Amino acid sequence: MHWGEKERAYVKEHQSDDVAKLLLGAHRHPDLDIPFLVEQIEARRQIRDKLPSWYANDALWFPAKIAAEQCSSEQTARYKQRLVSADDRLCDLTGGLGIDSYFFSRKVQQVVYVERFPAYCEAARHNFHMLGARNITVMNADATQCLAQLPEVDVCYIDPARRGSGNRRVYALSDCEPDLPALLPALWQKAPRVLAKLSPMADISQTRTLLPGTVAIHVVAVRNECKELLFDVRREGEAEPVLHCVHFSTNGEELFSFTQADERNAALRLAPAVGTYLYEPNAALLKAGAFKMVAVRLGVEKLHVSSHLYTSGERVKDFPGRTFQVEQVVPFSSKIGKTLHREIPRAHIAVRNFPLSVEELRKRTKIAEGGDLYLFATTLRDGEKVLIVGRKPA
Repeated sequence: MHWGEKERAYVKEHQSDDVAKLLLGAHRHPDLDIPFLVEQIEARRQIRDKLPSWYANDALWFPAKIAAEQCSSEQTARYKQRLVSADDRLCDLTGGLGIDSYFFSRKVQQVVYVERFPAYCEAARHNFHMLGARNITVMNADATQCLAQLPEVDVCYIDPARRGSGNRRVYALSDCEPDLPALLPALWQKAPRVLAKLSPMADISQTRTLLPGTVAIHVVAVRNECKELLFDVRREGEAEPVLHCVHFSTNGEELFSFTQADERNAALRLAPAVGTYLYEPNAALLKAGAFKMVAVRLGVEKLHVSSHLYTSGERVKDFPGRTFQVEQVVPFSSKIGKTLHREIPRAHIAVRNFPLSVEELRKRTKIAEGGDLYLFATTLRDGEKVLIVGRKPA
């Protein structure tokens, strides 16, 4: 592999081109490794939006397109940076592309990056050097086989691989590699704290039982898509873990923290009717399961025990999710479904605890996608099926 000025110029020149055509025209560039450069183009497309600072640096190269697909985003990596201290020494046991190692290195004293694939290590050494990260040691090894040789640190960070045989995605902790619950006793010999990045599809309660010593769980979402779960596990941890829901929206950052005991003990607040405002919690809060706590803490009421939509008469500012001003509440029937499009020709439709899917409802109502109105099909506390029409408040 050669990565010089000619290679970088080729990637820059063809970054928007059809990669299939570039491969077919490889014979026109006998002095260049076109398959490798095409992979660089594809990898850079993967990171353009989620890793803008690396995308802007054309001196960096990537060992595989899949590494760019699976790596942390810049926002989530910077969030993890908050969870460590300036005097910490950290070992990243599953280095990968090195995004998390790099951002940790901008905060902590020292990072040991461990990765079993040589090409990834070669890319990491080059990229860390080009980025000026001088406090990262790259170690080409399988972390599960070399724990005895690793230095003692303050934090072990691990991101178990979530792809099984045939490159299929897996979510259960026992199916990931390495097997974190089995590895924990050995990790405690190296660090008092383990920070684990897990699949956003993992079951939080079940995973907590597999990772005794968990003191905090961070549910991280970006633009209303849950991206990762971070389990903060301590060698001496015994307290009830706090769930931190963090959502990076286009308008900023939303935070909401609670414990599962808080949620269990909270009184359910059901609304007698739909009020002036309707609220839809963000993806992080829904994943964490703060269904009663959000109502208790923010003074809103739930429409139905299973609807996960909330309402109030007065607007609640800084609700962790989307807020809509209600314009009308329409009882749902087959008759209204046939005529509603005359009044509402276009709307964004969502269903919450409703017997029809978005596609089925759109087909019945003939309401086209788009416009300024939002239509929520849902169920109220008494079981009545309704269509709530609203718009985002000014």
